[in-house]
Amino acid sequence: MLKKVGIKNFKSFKNQTEIDLSKTNYNFLSQNVNKDGILKGCIFVGPNASGKSSVVLSIKLLLDFLFKERNIKLGVLKSLLSEDESFSLTYSFVIDSQEVTYGFSINPDKPFIEESLFVDNKMMMQRMGTSAKSFIVNEQGVSYDESDVDKETLFLRTLFFNTKFTSNKTLKDWMEFLQNSVYINAFERNIVYYGKDYKDLELSSYLKGNGLSKINDFFKEFNFEQDIEYTNQGTGNVSALAGEESEKNIFFKRKGVESLIPFTEESLGNQNLLRMLPTFLHVINKSGMLLIDEFSSGFHNCLEALLVRYFFEKAKDSQMIFVSHSTNLLSNSLLRPDQEYAVEFNGKEGSSVIRFSKEKPRLAQNIEKMYVSGVFGGLPQFEENEDK
Repeated sequence: MLKKVGIKNFKSFKNQTEIDLSKTNYNFLSQNVNKDGILKGCIFVGPNASGKSSVVLSIKLLLDFLFKERNIKLGVLKSLLSEDESFSLTYSFVIDSQEVTYGFSINPDKPFIEESLFVDNKMMMQRMGTSAKSFIVNEQGVSYDESDVDKETLFLRTLFFNTKFTSNKTLKDWMEFLQNSVYINAFERNIVYYGKDYKDLELSSYLKGNGLSKINDFFKEFNFEQDIEYTNQGTGNVSALAGEESEKNIFFKRKGVESLIPFTEESLGNQNLLRMLPTFLHVINKSGMLLIDEFSSGFHNCLEALLVRYFFEKAKDSQMIFVSHSTNLLSNSLLRPDQEYAVEFNGKEGSSVIRFSKEKPRLAQNIEKMYVSGVFGGLPQFEENEDK
C-alpha cells in the first residue's frame, strides 16, 4: 500500500511537499486502516485550481510511466513557478510488511532521468542518465549502459518488463499492486486501467464475463430501488431503443416502473455509478489503488459517502485516493482527520497541503464546520459584493 508521496516542482507544486498515509494516534474508524498501519485512502478538498488534481496525477504518472505509452509530454509536468530544470517524485509503499521506496527526477528539456529504488533501505537499483546499476539479483550489482538504458524511459520499467522481478517477491508483489490500480476522472467519464485484464473491467465486458449478480447484490445490499438487466430486448415503451436482437444492452429496472430504461437514457450519475462499480469491486478484491478525480461529478453527496464507506469496510490492502467538493464527506463517522487534506494555492509559492490531523480535532467536533469556517485552510478566496 502507498505510504507516502513526495512532490517537488511538479505542476502547481513548486516546493517540496509530502502526502503521508501513515495512521496517526486516532483510535476510531479502525476499518479505515490496514494491518501495517497504512490508511486505506484519503480525500483532497479545496477551491478550484488549487492543485488537488495535481496530487492524484503525481501518483497516476508513476502508473503511466510504467505501464502505458512512453510519449508523455514532460514539459507540461514541470512547474511553471520555478526556475529549476527538473521535477521529482518519490513514493514509499509497504508491501509484504517491507518498505519499497522509489523516486525519480526528470529534466524534460534534455531529457535526463535519475532513479533510485530501495527495499527496507537496501539499494536495489540506481540510475543516472544512461548509466544504471541493479542489485536485485546480484548483491555486487549489474551495470547497464546506454545500450540498455533508454534516455526517455524509466529504467524501472525496463527492468520489470525484462525480468518481471521473479527473483524478488516483494518487488513482484509491488508491481502487481500497481497494475491492479485504476484511475477515474468522473467529470470526463474517463477510466484508465493498468493491468492485463483491463478490458474485463469495461462495463459491457465485465457483464459478459461476470454476469449481473455482484452489481445487483450491491444495489440490494444498500436498498437501491433499482437493479440492472443485460438483455437483447427491453420491455415497455422504450424497447425500440434496444438495438439489434443479437446485441445485448444494459437496462435499468426501477421499482414501480414497468419499462426497462436503456443505459444511455439514464442520468449521468447512474451511468457513472455503473461504470465505476466494476473498478471498485476489482480494486477491493485484488489490492491496488483507486484514484478518483472529480468524484462528486454527477453523484448526490450521500451516494459519495456510501461508496467511500463501502470501500473502506470491504477493502483489505487497497486504497481509495480521491478529490471531491462534497464537504459532507468531512465527517468523523466516515473519515479520520489523518485521511483529510486541504489544498490551497499560494501565488508564486504554488500549492500546499494541510493535513487536518495537524490541528488535532477531537472526535466530538464537527469537521465539516471547522473546514468551512477556515480552520484547515483550503477555502476559495473571493467575496460577494453586498447590495448597498
